[in-house]
Amino acid sequence: MHYRSVKNQVQLITYADRLGHTLQSLRRLLEGPLSGLFGAVHLLPFFHRIDGADAGFDPIDHTAVDARLGGWQDVRQLSRCVDVMADVIVNHISTSSPQFCDFARRGLESPYAGMFLTLETVFPQGATEQDLLQIYRPRPGLPLSAVTLAEGLRRILWTTFTPQQADIDVHSPVSQEYLAGILRKFADSGIRMVRLDAVGYAVKRAGSSCFMLPQTFDFIADFSKQARNLGLEVLVEVHSHYRKQVEIAAHVDRVYDFALPPLVLHAFFSGDARRLHEWLRLRPHNCLTVLDTHDGIGVMDAGPDPASGLQGLLRTADIDELVEGIHVRSNGDSRKATGAAASNLDLYQVNCTFYDALGRDDTRYLLARALQFFLPGIPQVYYVGLLAGCNDLTLLARTGVGRDINRHYYSESEVHEALQRPVVIRLLELIRLRNSHEAFAGRFDMHDCGGESIDVEWRHGPAVARLWINFASLEHRLEYSRNGELQTFLTS
Repeated sequence: MHYRSVKNQVQLITYADRLGHTLQSLRRLLEGPLSGLFGAVHLLPFFHRIDGADAGFDPIDHTAVDARLGGWQDVRQLSRCVDVMADVIVNHISTSSPQFCDFARRGLESPYAGMFLTLETVFPQGATEQDLLQIYRPRPGLPLSAVTLAEGLRRILWTTFTPQQADIDVHSPVSQEYLAGILRKFADSGIRMVRLDAVGYAVKRAGSSCFMLPQTFDFIADFSKQARNLGLEVLVEVHSHYRKQVEIAAHVDRVYDFALPPLVLHAFFSGDARRLHEWLRLRPHNCLTVLDTHDGIGVMDAGPDPASGLQGLLRTADIDELVEGIHVRSNGDSRKATGAAASNLDLYQVNCTFYDALGRDDTRYLLARALQFFLPGIPQVYYVGLLAGCNDLTLLARTGVGRDINRHYYSESEVHEALQRPVVIRLLELIRLRNSHEAFAGRFDMHDCGGESIDVEWRHGPAVARLWINFASLEHRLEYSRNGELQTFLTS
């Protein structure tokens, strides 16, 4: 099948039911007031069902659209106006899935018995205390859950995220066919790109951390080859030390730049751009640049790795100051939604909208977006960030889930209202500039301008676009060529 790389344009990441309420209403927005803004849309899990234990990342049926959102025909129609990316959740499946229910009912007689990873599968000789303590998990506690199957059979299942998300053995034939079937369904339905969700945890081996092992890279390579053969480009989603991201980038089509958000915030908070400079010299160019996603603001990607002893782009003290800075600028909202204050206990995230993390400062927010758009890679904007959204404390109070503070449900009328705000109007203009200006198809350069500033430039023939920001004084300038003359987009 013909393989075509995704467009070099800004992408949108959204839930199908939170920017409008269905796939049809989302398409109306993308064909209406948001027309021409995005080269692609990453549809967060829209599978049956979207309201389980992990907001759709625990699908009961990964090949069925949740009927409340629409059907596969709606996905195909959406793909005709914009490239569509969807998640392949490779690490686990819901314990309410038909496969797991059959396993629970029939035990070892089930054809799906080999699909689910148990403690014994990974440690056939048994696990010592040291073995278990070595396992990496992004949440407190061990990734294990005891279950009772048919006729009282007891097993200890591997559950990296929640007890309702049973990890699968990605090397078993039944799991391989299950995952291959998802890829085929996606390709047949007009999807252009897949994100391998939680793939860093997909391979477990005794005596290891069970995270991003050499065998994980082999699995990613094999699975990516399958996807490419179906015309699908692959994005790998892994939160880890920044050097691991550089390593991963050499093996895949696309990787996230998860180190960028904390480094941008650190530069604005401290007035010091040296750590950001260091990363910009090292970072891979085949990445998706993000400031916000459906998860929180990651901090571990820029910090040290205690397990390996590797230093971070930011020191532990810097991370502590950064987290406290977000809490202060959000008037304490993020403190209510992060860590032990909410049921989401991910160790590497602060739950807050990016707009609130910057104290709802329009100038800093637009400059952060401008920097995101000027860096090599494909920019991706989260739907709440697109509308410069604020923390949803009402939703947080209703669900008690920390991440929901940044997962507001927008009606179509709310979207139209938000699009009238000056900061949003300016952001949309910035997106159109990034999508259309010829300079961004050319050569990227970063100029040396001291520890307080960033000065980056794109050139393609006579076309030029340049961004300069002094993080200490907030002086700034964004210029671009038009008809042989320099035009100013932003200036202090």
